[in-house]
Amino acid sequence: MVGNYVYFCGKIMGDTDFIGKKLIEWYMINRRELPWRSTQDPYRIWISEVILQQTRVVQGLNYYLRFMERFPNVQSLADADEQEVLKYWQGLGYYSRARNLHLTAQIVRDQYHGVFPKNYEQIKSLKGIGDYTAAAIVSFAWNLPYPVVDGNVFRFLSRFFLIDIPIDTQKGKNYFMELAGQLMDRSQPGLFNQAIMEFGALQCIPASPDCLHCPFSDNCLAFARQAVADYPVKQHKTQTKGLYLYYFHIRQGSTTYLTKRAGKGIWQNLFEFPMVESEQPLDLESLLQNDLFAGWLPAVAVASFRIRIQNRKHVLSHRILYATFIEVYINKELAPNERFFPVETSTLEDYPVHRLMQYYLENSD
Repeated sequence: MVGNYVYFCGKIMGDTDFIGKKLIEWYMINRRELPWRSTQDPYRIWISEVILQQTRVVQGLNYYLRFMERFPNVQSLADADEQEVLKYWQGLGYYSRARNLHLTAQIVRDQYHGVFPKNYEQIKSLKGIGDYTAAAIVSFAWNLPYPVVDGNVFRFLSRFFLIDIPIDTQKGKNYFMELAGQLMDRSQPGLFNQAIMEFGALQCIPASPDCLHCPFSDNCLAFARQAVADYPVKQHKTQTKGLYLYYFHIRQGSTTYLTKRAGKGIWQNLFEFPMVESEQPLDLESLLQNDLFAGWLPAVAVASFRIRIQNRKHVLSHRILYATFIEVYINKELAPNERFFPVETSTLEDYPVHRLMQYYLENSD
């Protein structure tokens, strides 16, 4: 029989004790063995949670192992140069996560004497740490009763209780946070949090979940109404816009040229080739006549050029990027330029770059 549950005045009306028990029973049988689950070190838990925020476990695992080998504790991360931290993060994307990790490690080193704070509010005040990450750290490291609510939890709870409050609103976030807190097994909150997240990741998946073999198939309201695909509900759909990036791999002998991203963009402090950006696609003739390109390279200096990669697609949350890489050989050294600087081509791997640059360097001879 499908349960009948009412959330009223901050309390769930109905028998829900079995939910936590079933989740934990399922978890103990089906959980993946992952290195950050065998530790109560808040530093290692923190690093794993940040890596997995926008990354699948299968990809994030290798990054985590490499990161831990180089930065095994707060002190080693805090003392490192930002450029090296970004290099170890290269390929994970959302590089503000790496910059925030570095800044927070320095705060912990300088303000907390290298000891990760145990207080939830203190942890949440650190750079780049919000409700979810703070709850994960305190519940996994110290078994404190703070519910974690990520996409997996949103999905399971909205389907189970047939909740149509949009999850991308503050009202929705608050609602699900309260609901998860009510369901939590207070005697083992860390285990409950691990279980409910893993259940959403492996069983109650976004598309075509195996509901017939789900331990909650007799109780899930969305399954009973054949509406699983309709949950969770979102109010806003992200509108993505196209952006065309034209990179110039300028070469002279063993020298090439790089620029360092400034400002507050997603690729802040990463390195790339000089680039022309456009809202519309440009042909090669238009590019070569572009004022910016002409300012970089006097016509007399260009010996030859060729397109190496054209319209490489890269999808971000709010943009679809189309990157074209043009190799340009020049016959004389360029005058000093505040926009870019010369480096030895053999040292390109020493510089942290974003995913598009990484793809080019891995696929060009």
